[in-house]
Amino acid sequence: MSQRYNFKETESKWQKAWKESQCFKVTEDKDRPKYYILEMFPYPSGRIHMGHVRNYTLGDVVARYKMAQGYNVLHPMGWDSFGLPAENAAMKHNVPPSKWTRSNIASMREQFAPLGFSIDWDRELSTCEPEYYKHEQKMFLDFLEKGLAYKKESWVNWDPVENTVLANEQVVDGKGWRSGAVVEQRKLSQWFLKITEYADKLLEGLKELDRWPDKVKVMQNNWIGKSLGAQVFFDIKGREDKLEVFTTRPDTLFGASFCAISPHHPLAVEMAKDNAELSDFIAECAKMGTSEAVIETAEKKGFDTGLKAMHPFAEEFKKLGGNPELPIYVANFVLMEYGTGAVFACPAHDQRDLDFARKYDLPVRTVVAPHNENPDEFAANHDNSEEAYTDDGAAIKSAFLDGLHVKEAIAEACKRLEEKGHGKGAVQYRLRDWGISRQRYWGCPIPIIHCDDCGGVPVPEKDLPVELPEEVNFDKAGNPLDHHPTWKHVTCPKCGKPAIRETDTFDTFFESSWYFMRFCSPHTKEVGFDRKAAEYWLPVDQYIGGVEHAVMHLLYARFFTRALKDCGYLDVTEPFDGLFTQGMICHETYRTEDGDWLYPMDIVSNNGGYVRKSDGANVIVGRSEKMSKSKCNTVDPKEIIDAYGSDAARLFMLSDSPPSRDLEWTESGIDGAWRYVNRLWRLWADSGVEMPAVGTEKPEKLGKTADKAVRLAHKTIATVSDDLDKLRFNTAVAQIRELTNSLANIKADEEGAGWAYRFVLETVVQLVAPMIPHIAEELWKQLGHETGLIKTPWPKADPAMLIDNTVTIAVQVKGKLRGTIELPKDADKSVAEETALALPAVQKNIEGKTVRKIIVVPNRIVNI
Repeated sequence: MSQRYNFKETESKWQKAWKESQCFKVTEDKDRPKYYILEMFPYPSGRIHMGHVRNYTLGDVVARYKMAQGYNVLHPMGWDSFGLPAENAAMKHNVPPSKWTRSNIASMREQFAPLGFSIDWDRELSTCEPEYYKHEQKMFLDFLEKGLAYKKESWVNWDPVENTVLANEQVVDGKGWRSGAVVEQRKLSQWFLKITEYADKLLEGLKELDRWPDKVKVMQNNWIGKSLGAQVFFDIKGREDKLEVFTTRPDTLFGASFCAISPHHPLAVEMAKDNAELSDFIAECAKMGTSEAVIETAEKKGFDTGLKAMHPFAEEFKKLGGNPELPIYVANFVLMEYGTGAVFACPAHDQRDLDFARKYDLPVRTVVAPHNENPDEFAANHDNSEEAYTDDGAAIKSAFLDGLHVKEAIAEACKRLEEKGHGKGAVQYRLRDWGISRQRYWGCPIPIIHCDDCGGVPVPEKDLPVELPEEVNFDKAGNPLDHHPTWKHVTCPKCGKPAIRETDTFDTFFESSWYFMRFCSPHTKEVGFDRKAAEYWLPVDQYIGGVEHAVMHLLYARFFTRALKDCGYLDVTEPFDGLFTQGMICHETYRTEDGDWLYPMDIVSNNGGYVRKSDGANVIVGRSEKMSKSKCNTVDPKEIIDAYGSDAARLFMLSDSPPSRDLEWTESGIDGAWRYVNRLWRLWADSGVEMPAVGTEKPEKLGKTADKAVRLAHKTIATVSDDLDKLRFNTAVAQIRELTNSLANIKADEEGAGWAYRFVLETVVQLVAPMIPHIAEELWKQLGHETGLIKTPWPKADPAMLIDNTVTIAVQVKGKLRGTIELPKDADKSVAEETALALPAVQKNIEGKTVRKIIVVPNRIVNI
């Protein structure tokens, strides 16, 4: 019997060896092709979870594979360490956020170590350290000078639990993305970055990202939301001013029923001064958030101002039976931050408008009909419908637009509006400028000083970084920087008079919008990154992370890269050449009959079901869901690594489902991975085949089973390489397992059996090394290699061995399949007949009968 595989000893041994040899440390090398692999860096919560294990295992496989192919591979790690959780923990545990964060980083770094990731730890960074955020303060000042940063009063999403502003992207179903609190509207003076100035460039850039998932590109495209339409100017009856409206459907103007303005529109604010009822309505609207999700799901409410907007085609509209005096409502579904803060409503062709019209008994006029419908009949039926018609068609009941296709009608409407002086063609974007102000302590200070005489003054570069005070008080509500006794009190850099620091801090997406650049040269002190190093490594060749960041982090990082390019920092346009979004880790959920959530470790099986360990209480098994602490369906990576080893954990992450899909965690899955690791060990330790020395030349002739296994090895090299190039990790694992199985088929007494066994086993070890590197490295050494596997080139397939020299042929008796035979390719007809007749199943079926004819189709079939 061979010695049992000791994963703890082996994995610790090779992790130490890799660390001591610094084999993952890299510098720029123009003589080798570069490859930058990066997983989205983690927030230092203090504990790693199985999602971390999966995410970083995927990246590590790519990194090790590319290293073996000869690339100069950059694979760094850092910590996205500013943010609300640290501040909330500080309030809960009475510990400074900096201490809590740094302690968590140390803990997570220690937890990552047993997984054997090929990370260049010399490049480690943490975004909450002054030596990091000093540089983004300088970037902000450069943006300010370039006109890409500005401050203005605006209506914002306010999270009443976290007491801070949220970007629209951070409002999910009307609630704060972290707190879950219902978001409100507030008007605050905020700092913004002009991401809208790059809207067209960001849209165009998506077309070049061939290695991004289509779903992410669609999400970004929709979020930017470029719309072609018209700016329409409605006269207001009895007033000198006009109501300006942007619409993407000027072709539906003859279906206009009313106009609506935002509760924060200047006209609404003016009228509310003398109208208490309107003032109360506006206050009620302010309790809603500003995101589209909130607006779409909320009950549509309006307040009739009594004002009338005059239809821009009044004469034509009146002839068609319409009232050219359109009532103007203040409506809760119109946002001041989108378009002009005013809309005209065509209820027949917009569901939101229709719901509002039905509620307030307003006219519904159908003005677009399908091409194959009778216009009068369609309009008569649809005017009374509860569902808006939003499909394509032609204009009807629309004067000079009648009969025109929607696109043609839009163009004609824009032309007529311009002729009458009531409008013009225009482009609008759904994207808003990025509000970067947050009213919290644990973030990068915005480097501005407010002076009564000089206004907002940039902090001089020599005084950067503006550091956060370590000691703050969380006893009072709101931002601790606001009531800090000394920190905010400074002198004005311009006039020397007493002044106040800006107490808002940056949105934490500011840090993650450029960290991948800092990794290129993380120790530079004078600048955020060395330009030459950044232009050597960037763009990131393969970026891996969750799809939930499609319209926040990924969009902001793309904008940041372009903005920094325009500010002279580097000559790179897109930050991530390839993007891969991995699925989540899921697990069954467990509850007691009282509804308490239970961890998997808290239950045991009992008579086909489960009970709680502690008291035998019955356990209800729920559906499989994303692992989360709230539902206790998590598995601790440490427990898995302690029980099975990191190689088994890594293999399970890769083998049970495509990496883009969710992975169902099962005990049988991790057990299967563990069995394969041990089987691989036994294939060396208990081979039963005497292998020649390392480097022995291939024999001139191989036996049948040996030759077949060697050919399969070459095919597997080709298929696994292709799978890894395309990130099909699960199919790569399946191919390697099939090759592993072939070792058992090599007959020990055949010619060249020992050489073939060594070649196939070494091929398996090399191919599986990026996935389970510890046992692979150990087996490589045990097989007699002096050079470590980490420094060994990726195997190459021999093209000649990819062509089969044998074929499997079906054998039929009277048209019914009775078996198969394996013959040399293009074997002689007599050999095929003789071999087919010798099959036991054939002998049984022709016993006592006369064989009259044998049909041989070369390389395909024998029919007797």
